[in-house]
Amino acid sequence: MFLILHNIRSAENVGSMFRTADAFGITQIFLTGYTPAPVDRFKRPVSKIAKTALGAEKTVAWEKCEIKDAVSNVQNQGVRIIALEQDARATNITEYTAPKSWALIVGNEVGGVDQETLALCDDMVEIPMYGTKESLNVAVALGVALYALTADTPVV
Repeated sequence: MFLILHNIRSAENVGSMFRTADAFGITQIFLTGYTPAPVDRFKRPVSKIAKTALGAEKTVAWEKCEIKDAVSNVQNQGVRIIALEQDARATNITEYTAPKSWALIVGNEVGGVDQETLALCDDMVEIPMYGTKESLNVAVALGVALYALTADTPVV
């Protein structure tokens, strides 16, 4: 199981997603676009990520790369690419059966996963919304999605 965090602007959200990834046994996180990494270009820890990750940024493998490289890397391993996005083509995540090997792409807090990135995906899932708001915070949505995708799979 892999995560691809594409164009996430908030370091706090990234830290939270590292912590959630650790809880669900994610193999590796790919940080693409302008998503901040746990260390800056001078190899100094990014305090906003560290604060919310609570050490998970040191225990979950990660790589900073281009989106197309992340996708081809996991696809070459036989992994199915799933986007978490509200779209007419998306499957309700409660009705989606996750394949054995998958990578979940989550996108920007406001714009979501862009169309160019969606074109790289094999599947698209969305979380049904029942209230007046149209979406969840991206880090919260990731937690919900990981729970749904792993519901029938024991976390190792």
